[in-house]
Amino acid sequence: MASVRVECPISASPDHIWDVIRDVGAVHERLLPGRVAGTEVENGRRFLTFPDGNVVEELIVAVDDEARRFAYAVVAGARPPLEHHHASFEVTPDGTLVWTADFLPDTAAAEVRVRMERGLAEMAAVIAKSARPTP
Repeated sequence: MASVRVECPISASPDHIWDVIRDVGAVHERLLPGRVAGTEVENGRRFLTFPDGNVVEELIVAVDDEARRFAYAVVAGARPPLEHHHASFEVTPDGTLVWTADFLPDTAAAEVRVRMERGLAEMAAVIAKSARPTP
């Protein structure tokens, strides 16, 4: 099983970063506006709708406020298509957002890494911007 871990320090307090990550029903508003068109949460599952109509279905595994960790598993709609996908976000005490994914097949590792690196950079920019007071 392949594993990819990417990290990004964010110019925001760990509490603010966690508040955005743990808001699992507002990805389209708080974490990836424009990239995700809509988010629905139903019966422990999250459905992310993308602008092209693709829907990714995720099982919400854990939202751990004490550890500042959110874990999920993609069960349908993954890009690239994956046989298995489990991932987590963790906010460290110094304000670094860590995204880890374990998945099959191993051959998808390079593409998954690129997508995660780009996605994390985009998320970090959105979170940092939302942490700044507006004039």
